[in-house]
Amino acid sequence: MRLSEYFLPTLKEDPAEAQIVSHRLMLRAGLVRQASAGIYSWLPMGLRVLRKVEQIVREEQDRAGAQELLMPTIQSAELWQESGRYDGYGKEMLRIIDRHDREMLYGPTNEELITDIFRQTIRSYKDLSKILYHIQWKFRDEVRPRFGVMRGREFLMKDAYSFDVDYEGARNSYNRMFVSYLRTFARMGLQAIPMQADTGPIGGDLSHEFIILADTGESEVFCHKDYLEFDALSEETDYRSDLSPVVDKWTSLYAATDEKHDPEKAAELGDKLISARGIEVGHIFYFGTKYSKAMGATVTGADGEELVPEMGSYGIGVSRLVGAIIEAYHDEDGIVWPDDVAPFTVGVINLRTGDQDCDAACESTVSKLEAAGIDVLYDDRDERAGAKFATMDLIGLPWQIIIGPRGLKNGLVELKRRSTGEREELSAESALSKLIR
Repeated sequence: MRLSEYFLPTLKEDPAEAQIVSHRLMLRAGLVRQASAGIYSWLPMGLRVLRKVEQIVREEQDRAGAQELLMPTIQSAELWQESGRYDGYGKEMLRIIDRHDREMLYGPTNEELITDIFRQTIRSYKDLSKILYHIQWKFRDEVRPRFGVMRGREFLMKDAYSFDVDYEGARNSYNRMFVSYLRTFARMGLQAIPMQADTGPIGGDLSHEFIILADTGESEVFCHKDYLEFDALSEETDYRSDLSPVVDKWTSLYAATDEKHDPEKAAELGDKLISARGIEVGHIFYFGTKYSKAMGATVTGADGEELVPEMGSYGIGVSRLVGAIIEAYHDEDGIVWPDDVAPFTVGVINLRTGDQDCDAACESTVSKLEAAGIDVLYDDRDERAGAKFATMDLIGLPWQIIIGPRGLKNGLVELKRRSTGEREELSAESALSKLIR
């Protein structure tokens, strides 16, 4: 992709309305633009990142045995009246009256709708266990939307729902999602710490929030220092095995949100206690028969009697994760994308657009990278070198190949690693080999 043709409306100055790093950089780097309070349009660069994040979430859900479907954004109020949540959910729910005077709503979550799908289609205990998920836009009418996509009103969310015959099966599904979440966030370069949490309007009696530590987090969190050394990707995961040892390891140390914090217990950790701000990037719940019982969702058991399935739900804020990643990975010059979520892997910078040798070397480099399946953004603009460097650092691509007439005379290009700032001069072929490898 040529930057001269790409829609990338960057800003030189910090927007006045942006209070935190991720909001500021998402606006400056041309990732999003505000449509109205708490609602954003995703521009091409931002959408590429959003899709990369979404795909990692999807791959790990599929690995864990969850099956993808797609539910609508607009739901019938009747389902929520059945569950008893319609009147109690609060003003965060956007309620709608359609042209036939039917009460509808823009879904903030999907427990009711997935339970309705289940009760229409699943009849026997032999069809369980099931974990169904989708990645869909949600709306919650926050009273004070702020911090860009970190606390918006419209957001992209992965929500999964499990159905099992009994508690043992439900806890197995919970553990599968628990481990899947650890792997998902680790693949994005995030160290997410599972913390016991309140269940809120979802309900139930078992819940974990997955928190990443960041100075701009919404709430105070407390955890054991050793969590920072845990590695969710150090071993392969067999989702058909008993995952309780993995869950036990990740819940064996003290970790609590402010609502669940026990000062006396935390004091026992001494200098091992971390007190920090945290950003919630995922939340999982086990709530038993709360929805299946209220909505009459049953299956026939082995003895012919009706059983009420045990359920759980599992959410990941996909659009929120883009902001969270920036909060974790940035410097004074801009974003520093982890490799797996970067919008492009390499930025090729032509220091003298219009120079025959520079143009030819850049075109050749871009073609070879693209042929190797590497996403490339080619800065072919007629701009001064400083402006090109500033743009490339701002948007934070993992690698830069800098090609200019002086280096080409010696048969060299410059390769820069954005995360470290390390630069090296080497032949074009060597640079290509290193990136492709």
